[in-house]
Amino acid sequence: MDQSPRPVIAAVDGSANGNRALEWAISQALTVRAPLRIVHARLYMNSIGSALSGGFEEPGPDDDPVLIRVREALDGRAGLPPIEYVSHPGAPDRVLPGLGADAQLMVLGSRGRGGFASLLLGSNGLACASRAACPVVVVPRAEPPVRDPYGQIVLGLNTTAPDDSTTHFAFREAARRGARLQVVIAHAWPGRTFTTAGTIGKASHTQTAGAHEIGALAAAHLRPHAERFPEVRVEQVTAPGDAAGHLVAASQAADLLVIGRHRKRPLSPHLGSVTNAVLLHTTCPVAVVPLEETAVPAAA
Repeated sequence: MDQSPRPVIAAVDGSANGNRALEWAISQALTVRAPLRIVHARLYMNSIGSALSGGFEEPGPDDDPVLIRVREALDGRAGLPPIEYVSHPGAPDRVLPGLGADAQLMVLGSRGRGGFASLLLGSNGLACASRAACPVVVVPRAEPPVRDPYGQIVLGLNTTAPDDSTTHFAFREAARRGARLQVVIAHAWPGRTFTTAGTIGKASHTQTAGAHEIGALAAAHLRPHAERFPEVRVEQVTAPGDAAGHLVAASQAADLLVIGRHRKRPLSPHLGSVTNAVLLHTTCPVAVVPLEETAVPAAA
């Protein structure tokens, strides 16, 4: 039985953001001791005459100009994982999500050559993050391009529907990197009462107890994962207000932010509002993990 690890996929497009994501994927493949599959998905157009005559042929990796440039840039570089180059015909937002079925991770850049500089997620990132079968890491523009690691992973935890596979992914990444794990749990703003003088009163005892209950639910969910990864130091942060806002703020001092994919609704291919907002505005790489209705996965 073949026990070779599934590859890490790096989706490239010839842009600076794609090259930055490639470097992240190389580092990840070395960390997990997995091969790296460098993929370029693209629509190729020959002349109208050749297309009409049936003479149109899709170029392979040796004829793909983007992969040729990547191969030339990596040629002779020491300390690389085993690399495979693959060129896929078709629109990237349609081709890339299906490639996650036999990969352990897919990594791609932010908005390629176009789009608003202040926004992270383009159509390809949206498609992969919402539909790929494996976890997807979207790497944003970096300012500055190279910096020392913070030594911290951030996990966004939804206590109303906590997902073991997402939490396991965050703990495993923190253990691999020797990093702290900050778990961010947001809850609704406490209600306000108004006195007869018109001043705002403090939250009631019931509202305060509700916040403590949310923290207790989070701690119970995290406990088996912490026991599986005792080397990971965990900080639990429970805060009132918008979950996306807290996670975007936490990303400013994180090496990776981990969130679960929104639970699928019938006929809906879209991400949840929190996941989408985080991907649009975060400042560190974001891992979007497919949700699974399973127990705690075995440690890898």
